[in-house]
Amino acid sequence: MPDSIGPDTHAPVTLDRREGPYGEVVLRGRGDDFEIIANGCFLMDTSDGRSERLLIDAALAALPDGRPDPAVLIGGLGVGFSLVRAATEPRWGRIAVVEREQAIVDWHLEGPLARISGAALADPRTEILTRDLVAYLRTTTDRYDALCLDIDNGPDWTVTEDNSNLYSPAGLADCRERLTPGGVLAVWSAQPSTDFEQALRNAGFSGVRTQEVRVARGVPDVVHLAVRAA
Repeated sequence: MPDSIGPDTHAPVTLDRREGPYGEVVLRGRGDDFEIIANGCFLMDTSDGRSERLLIDAALAALPDGRPDPAVLIGGLGVGFSLVRAATEPRWGRIAVVEREQAIVDWHLEGPLARISGAALADPRTEILTRDLVAYLRTTTDRYDALCLDIDNGPDWTVTEDNSNLYSPAGLADCRERLTPGGVLAVWSAQPSTDFEQALRNAGFSGVRTQEVRVARGVPDVVHLAVRAA
């Protein structure tokens, strides 16, 4: 699988294309960057990453002081920025990543994205769970101190119809149940959503707030934060 793109840094080059249980997923190269496309919808690329890192940093900062070895669940491996950020922080204990697309996992384990995430995947705290996030949250008995979720372009712009269940009252109840008391839910979005903020309050979360990351054009990327009461 090639990991160099060629002289035209503007034209995307398809590096791999897979058909899976959730449709088509494509890895493209553009210059020195990579892009992930799902069913024709742009998901993310490696050109920035500030908001993906904020997803992890904001969740850790919102945890109560002195909590030993907090466990974090990252929903969506993506291009690996959130995982890499978590792995560089020694305060995290267990780092679990739920990713339903086997192709994306393969691109990190043995493909071009390994150059981004290789060290983080080798970290003994890291565990990859090849599962659907919504189903995992509904069925697991594991609990985490932080849920850092980035599986869509946001609550108002889902990649697949089933993902909307994550942001429903039932899905948010599952998130709350999977958190330890005082645990933090952090949700990435390509745009702010006051409706989602209200949905978090309706689901029994406190401390609901939104942190923005300004982008060159358009509305800012954001991280929605909420806390399960201690």
